[in-house]
Amino acid sequence: SGLVQPVEAIGELCQAKEIWYIVDACQSAGQLPLDVEKIKCDFLSATMRKFMRGPRGAGFLYASNRVLQEGLEPCFPDLHGAQWTTPDEYRLAPSAIRFEYFEKPYELVVGSAAAIRYALDLGLENIEQRVKALADLTRQKLAALPGVRVLDKGAELCGIVTATNPAWKKPALMDALKNANINFSTQGRHNAVIDFDEKGVEWALRVSPHYYNTEAEVEALVEALGSL
Repeated sequence: SGLVQPVEAIGELCQAKEIWYIVDACQSAGQLPLDVEKIKCDFLSATMRKFMRGPRGAGFLYASNRVLQEGLEPCFPDLHGAQWTTPDEYRLAPSAIRFEYFEKPYELVVGSAAAIRYALDLGLENIEQRVKALADLTRQKLAALPGVRVLDKGAELCGIVTATNPAWKKPALMDALKNANINFSTQGRHNAVIDFDEKGVEWALRVSPHYYNTEAEVEALVEALGSL
């Protein structure tokens, strides 16, 4: 769903109890500003292929100073992230490089760097404002369609919009949206068992408007769904 989790409040609790805190920011990076100092996480990971608009197969990992000071390390460090000192010992790199490996796809690194620069040039606050506005519009338009139930709940929502309709048949819905050149996905119960069981659905439509989308494209989505 489009719920934005209270990661900063969770970080406060984890820090107070000295609990290791790992944040999966795959759906946040590129649509929401991320400040690891405010989140107070020990690790934060994200993929480049979603809202970052980067290449598939690339991602990034943040590791806090606490992680480095406590000596946490990957399961299999190599000679890029550690120095071999004796036959039975090695010394970890003092920085987060210890979590990197020597072999890497440089074309994905270059593509990721370009995507990051592009997002920073636009401004994450500007992106967040535009994405949330389009997502709110999408929810309003979908909720006005007969039989449609928007599934997103919570105090703060982001650019992920999920909806269901008992009258929708998945093959017909997929054909209609593909014929209208609309990018979308369908999510089944196996993707979110607890959430879907609570909401009483077996599958849902998911759309994720980004800053480059237009209000006219939202209308095209609603029109295509209205024809089903």
